[in-house]
Amino acid sequence: MRYAGFRGEFILGLVACAAILCIALYMEFAMGLDPCMLCMSQRFVYLGLAFVFMLGALHNPYFGGHKRYGLLLLLLSLAGLGLASRQLYLQSLPADLVPECGPSFSYMVDAFPFTEVLMTMIKGSGSCAEVQWSFLGLSIAGWSFVLFSGLSLYNLRLTLVRTKILLV
Repeated sequence: MRYAGFRGEFILGLVACAAILCIALYMEFAMGLDPCMLCMSQRFVYLGLAFVFMLGALHNPYFGGHKRYGLLLLLLSLAGLGLASRQLYLQSLPADLVPECGPSFSYMVDAFPFTEVLMTMIKGSGSCAEVQWSFLGLSIAGWSFVLFSGLSLYNLRLTLVRTKILLV
């Protein structure tokens, strides 16, 4: 018996995250959409997912090691799902309940301590409530919610699947 690793599954996840990040960069630089704090937070989660997928593909674990990677990926994708939910919540608020807009991300990184920047990125600001673009009735945050949901299910499957055995 030979055991097969999960390199293909990790590469598929890596390609998906890389494609999502490329689309986000295209929307920022080619379409001129300015990302808010929650958008940047979600990008960091996608980047973290891509990094773990890459590590998993390079390691190609056997005998349950894929479950550890899958669990870490599941936790990351659930964190991204929470951030996308927060942004959808801010977008659903009436105009008088939307929090105030704060300084830009680049200014905050230069002027504030890391913990304050991190807390602001997680909470979001008034700029996170703006819907700058939509496709098929979903905003960018809505699409991010859908993508994080898909990644969460994919990572849950990766966590629960058994080791592959090739009968040769």
